Amino acid sequence: MLGTIDSLYRYPVKGLTPEPLERVVLEAGSAFPADRLFALAKPFGAYDADNFVPLSKREYYVLLNTDRLAGLAARFDPETRVMRVTVQGHPVLDADLGTAEGRAELVELYARVADLPDGERPVLAEQPGYNFTDNAIDGPRMMNTISLINRASIREFESRIGRELDPLRFRANVYLEGLDPWVERGWMGRELQLGGPEGVTVRVVEETERCAATEVDPTTARRDVPVVRLLHENYAHEIMGVFAEVLSAGTLATGGTVSVSETVSAA
Repeated sequence: MLGTIDSLYRYPVKGLTPEPLERVVLEAGSAFPADRLFALAKPFGAYDADNFVPLSKREYYVLLNTDRLAGLAARFDPETRVMRVTVQGHPVLDADLGTAEGRAELVELYARVADLPDGERPVLAEQPGYNFTDNAIDGPRMMNTISLINRASIREFESRIGRELDPLRFRANVYLEGLDPWVERGWMGRELQLGGPEGVTVRVVEETERCAATEVDPTTARRDVPVVRLLHENYAHEIMGVFAEVLSAGTLATGGTVSVSETVSAA
């Protein structure tokens, strides 16, 4: 079974827009590099940097509760720790997140965009060795998975509901092409070779159950399609995509091949 890697994305700040990549180096047992490194925690919530424990995404400002986040496009350089944010292609921020001043600038920008009341400012959360993925609350193994989407499944869903959907609604790391719709639902426990011999081997460990964040159009930042309800009405599930753990180090690049093992491997 062969497909190709259509596109690659990381999300430097949980809830903000994706950063497209042409290639990425993955390490065994590790998450997508520089993905969900930061999150915007609610100021009066359960997040405590000094006594950190994994928390539900409801403790952070994300698309589930803050539609306008989709209007902020973030680009992050892990080496310089500079975050650039644009709105509709116009630069609005260049902040060094290695400094208190730069972190404060990002927080203030978000507060303005989200129209937060005076005195309410998010906390820019960063925890060494932790990625603020939705499934991080389930433990280190799931926190370090990568997310994959079969674009053919999105197209089949589009045909059911009679409208086009931006694939970025589903906020995956790796988008795949050339596969049959919904074939990924049979991948649990199977190994995938992504990117050919120089690529990586991954094992699918969980399907991705969708939430209301997918209702937000990533271009307009407006909640316009009840994706979760429509998935349930059409398929009796709310699944779109899978999570996989990285078994071997290597490089992924757009256009690389995808193959799937015939048998289920031991976890």
